[in-house]
Amino acid sequence: MNLPKQQPKWSIALILIVGVLAVSTASILIRLANQEAGTGGLGFSLVLAASRLTLSALIILPAWPKLLQQAVQPGSWLYASAAGLCLAAHFALWITSLSYTSIAASTALVTTNPVWVALLSRFWFGEKLSKLSVTGIAIALVGTIAIALGSASPANTGSNQLLGDFLALAGSWAVSLYLLLGREAQRRGLGISGYSAIAYTVAAIALLPLPLAFNVSYTGYSHFVYICILLTAIVPQLIGHTIFNWAVVQISPTLVTLAILFEPAGASYLGYLVFGEVPAPAVIAGAGILLLGVAAAAFGAQKTQ
Repeated sequence: MNLPKQQPKWSIALILIVGVLAVSTASILIRLANQEAGTGGLGFSLVLAASRLTLSALIILPAWPKLLQQAVQPGSWLYASAAGLCLAAHFALWITSLSYTSIAASTALVTTNPVWVALLSRFWFGEKLSKLSVTGIAIALVGTIAIALGSASPANTGSNQLLGDFLALAGSWAVSLYLLLGREAQRRGLGISGYSAIAYTVAAIALLPLPLAFNVSYTGYSHFVYICILLTAIVPQLIGHTIFNWAVVQISPTLVTLAILFEPAGASYLGYLVFGEVPAPAVIAGAGILLLGVAAAAFGAQKTQ
């Protein structure tokens, strides 16, 4: 099995910090684009998702000649393509969620990856769930319910935050599959640049026609909207996601998803600075409980490996 060269743990940790900081900017850039365009919802969210991934795929286009000459194990391209479809679903769901719910609730729910990675690993790879993982999953469920109740409070009536919360949660399911499929593709011989080229291209192709189905155009927005889209392609996508894709082969996927748990804190702080957004107390409490449970599930999964 052709695995990438292992890096020192301290360097992996530093690189992961950069990745977390990069992805923390995504929700801010998306919200800024929504405000500038004066619209939101599924149609415009698909424009943002498709544009982000198309630009990312075009930027790493030089990786294709080397990729086509690379000798890999059977199934590597299939796993990478499947990961791309999951990535497309993730962005369509999560970016839409930001039109309906708070940045804090959305980022907390979408980063519940360790719970779903642990469960998927149990059924996919036959990995046992430790008592700590089971406890963590139960705690995370309590946190999810608290966020839902907080979002449905009278103060938030009419904003459809429950829909936003569900979309963010579904986005987490999709990205969990994306991480595991990407890990398998790389373990079968694909390098990080080649894997990213396939996954981002497939995701872009899957998303590109969808806005047109909702009669939403890619043109007619201000320069600032396109700047935000370009920045999402470069910073959270090419820097943040590529770092996470690389890291899942270097260390346990559960540890990578544990590091991603710092994204809600960074995104919520930026949301407060940029938009003055302060979530409802129940949402903040629920997010804290949720992340505690997710962390416990991740640590429990790590102990079984």
